[in-house]
Amino acid sequence: MRTNGASRRVRDTRTTLVAGVILVVAAAGLAACVADNTVTASTPAESGGAPTPTPTPLTAAEQLLADNADIEGACAVSFVLDGATLDRSCRCRTASTTAFRSRARTAAPSRGGMPTKRVRVRHPPTRHPSRGTRRWVNGSDLAACTDHQVTLYGAWTTPDVVAAVGARVPILMYHQFTDKPEGESGWLRGNYSYIEDYRASMQYIKDQAFYLPTWDELSAFIDGALYLPDHAVIVTDDDADPTWLTMAAPINEELQVMATSFDITGGGAAQQNRFILPRSHTNNMHTAGANGKGQMVNLSPAEIAADMQASATALEGIGVSAAGAHEVMAYPFGHYDDRSKEGLRTAGFDLARTIQQGYVTVGSDKLALPCVRVNFGMGVPDVKKLIG
Repeated sequence: MRTNGASRRVRDTRTTLVAGVILVVAAAGLAACVADNTVTASTPAESGGAPTPTPTPLTAAEQLLADNADIEGACAVSFVLDGATLDRSCRCRTASTTAFRSRARTAAPSRGGMPTKRVRVRHPPTRHPSRGTRRWVNGSDLAACTDHQVTLYGAWTTPDVVAAVGARVPILMYHQFTDKPEGESGWLRGNYSYIEDYRASMQYIKDQAFYLPTWDELSAFIDGALYLPDHAVIVTDDDADPTWLTMAAPINEELQVMATSFDITGGGAAQQNRFILPRSHTNNMHTAGANGKGQMVNLSPAEIAADMQASATALEGIGVSAAGAHEVMAYPFGHYDDRSKEGLRTAGFDLARTIQQGYVTVGSDKLALPCVRVNFGMGVPDVKKLIG
């Protein structure tokens, strides 16, 4: 226990060993706490010599590293969870690199009839000069475990608290890009964002410290199981157009602002930089069907599911995890209906983004997520009005 003013809050510290990704799974097997680091003296030697100091006990993280010394580049991640009472043990998972994308939540099983709650992970304490608050770590952040140990902080919340905040999460939708200040000509002129407007908007998102939810975070937020601040935004681009790959995506890498690229994978999924999440814009359904609308409202649910599975397989081929390849897609032309949703469910997809204007809130339809379209000529003042 620790005291915070007049209140008392439980502080639970857990440690897990990772080399590649953080995995937070309650399981038995690895001790996460050891005795405190005090030095005591042993009984003097029979010869009458000076007491022999007892070695300082290893911390939980040090012990975990020592027990797994055969894992090259291992990193012990300690979790400090306010308000949690969990078994102090975790499961190990290994991979080949110490670079990992930090996960911003983990689920705890329901206990005693209480609703499942989730953890938001934070960096080690960074204090605000007046409020004394800690900075939340974005689920989008890339982290490097440079000294084999890192501590992340978290806190519990409930669905009622999440809903009461009333957060609205905008999903920005971009298409193509141009380096011409006057823009492109033709009927698709509105689709082309001036690249310097895009750069300035991404800089604004970075400077204003917007929270950048990952898609699994957004899904949990919709369920009311994960708190997201009313200062969050998701950046997306449709089509993985060459102008996205060569002009816009490098800006996201430079500024370290995560974005999602919805790729039509039939011709092969495009390789993206480390700050871009490649996701599906279907495999071969970005064409008009018999009724002049997209194939998502023409094909059968089984045909839709087959195409989406092919798209997911293509994404896995460029290194996207199976879970990531199935977590979200964008409807071509924004066309969808009940058969579209059935096909997506059959293929194992969790989320789908439309072109309908609006904001994601707790309780939103996961297979009909609204977006905020960005058109040519929209600069930072316009984006600010849309996202805060």
